[in-house]
Amino acid sequence: MPLHPDRYFDPNPAARDLARSLYATVAHLPLVCPHGHVDPRMLAENTPFPDPAALIVIPDHYVFRMLYSQGIPLERLGIPRLDGGPVETDSRKIWQLFADHFHLFRGTPTGCWLKHELEEVFGITERLHGGSAMRIYDAIAEKLATPEFLPRALFARFRIEVLCTTDAATDTLDHHRCIRESGWSGRVLPTFRPDALVNILHPAWREQIARLSHVSGIDVVDYASYIRALEQRRAFFKQMGATATDHGVLSPYTAELSAEEAEGLFAQALAGTASEDDAARFTGHMLMEFARMSCDDGLVMQLHAGSYRNHNRWIFETFGVDKGCDIPQATEFTRNLLPLLNKYGNEPGFRLVLFTLDESTYSRELAPLAGHYPAVRLGPAWWFFDSIEGMLRYRRAVTETAGFYNTAGFNDDTRAFLSIPARHDLCRRVDACYLADLVSRHILEPDEAEEVIVDLAYGLAKKTYRLE
Repeated sequence: MPLHPDRYFDPNPAARDLARSLYATVAHLPLVCPHGHVDPRMLAENTPFPDPAALIVIPDHYVFRMLYSQGIPLERLGIPRLDGGPVETDSRKIWQLFADHFHLFRGTPTGCWLKHELEEVFGITERLHGGSAMRIYDAIAEKLATPEFLPRALFARFRIEVLCTTDAATDTLDHHRCIRESGWSGRVLPTFRPDALVNILHPAWREQIARLSHVSGIDVVDYASYIRALEQRRAFFKQMGATATDHGVLSPYTAELSAEEAEGLFAQALAGTASEDDAARFTGHMLMEFARMSCDDGLVMQLHAGSYRNHNRWIFETFGVDKGCDIPQATEFTRNLLPLLNKYGNEPGFRLVLFTLDESTYSRELAPLAGHYPAVRLGPAWWFFDSIEGMLRYRRAVTETAGFYNTAGFNDDTRAFLSIPARHDLCRRVDACYLADLVSRHILEPDEAEEVIVDLAYGLAKKTYRLE
């Protein structure tokens, strides 16, 4: 069944007509993607996608976490095990299993994205279910074998103006270099993510420090050399086009340590004697340091807080990270960010984009913080709440206090390349619905809403992330 042209709009005729008009204003604008997790290797190598299951099912934890929640083992979905144990390798069987259970995605944003991908990307209007699985598989596989469905061709077809990846601070960025030197016009930029170098309790932390020494050319033997090496890597990322950094933390706790305290904690970490309290203090101090560095080099600082990573220990130990078992938890920002914002929140060169999985903080803490500090912008509804209702709740919670222009625009935050246009389209439709409501209640004039929706869909992301 074809997608309805008025999907996600208010059923009230007057509001629906307004939303339709507003959406038409931005429907064909280019896509600005300032934060996400697409593998740059795909665009560097520009080789055909292998098959429908490898493209749509296996890499997308939004898909397989739902199937796993209904008792389907990840091995049956082809998800690789860390121990190299047997998993399903027949892509047709994986796709059939996915199609047999496609009804599980009804009412979810994943279902909306997948339907959009099937119709808008592959031209498939037949409903996916067990009986249609192989017909749809064959139709997709046939198209994936054509030049029009190579990654770079789809990049152009999706009207992606700029795509930012998320890269370990120790990454050599060879794939980004390959893209730059290939002569292709697509704009793909790295983002500096140092989490693996900050989490001093991670079993591989000292290996990461050794890698930092290697890629930076600085022998990291103490805290001072550690800071110099991080600054060197940031400069390299910026040279390669980066405009932002990204930091994932359980708590947004910040506190500045003395040089002696920081050196002592770093020495304990190298010796393997740091405690959980030491790790929390060190992370809080390093957020202060990264804010200082952002004031110096102009890289936008993103902070993703409140995700309890790898909650399902068996899944983590069997399949590794990013397998759909990261769970939101309550998060406090006002007191935790007080040291950082009091020191850097008024600096004109500093920009901090805050994301949360705790919706209760939107109106209570985040909107007031963004509505005051010049440095702060609010990231869009993230992850568990990048849905139709979640986006609407976000707008309703923050707009009256922070306005539209203290928010960061939209980012898709995805590993699933084909879902990028679907995610942007859904957000543009939801924003059109929200703005139509404001116009219908005479809070905004129609021409104001037309300006705002262009900024929400396009302008704010470019400005926030300094992508002009």
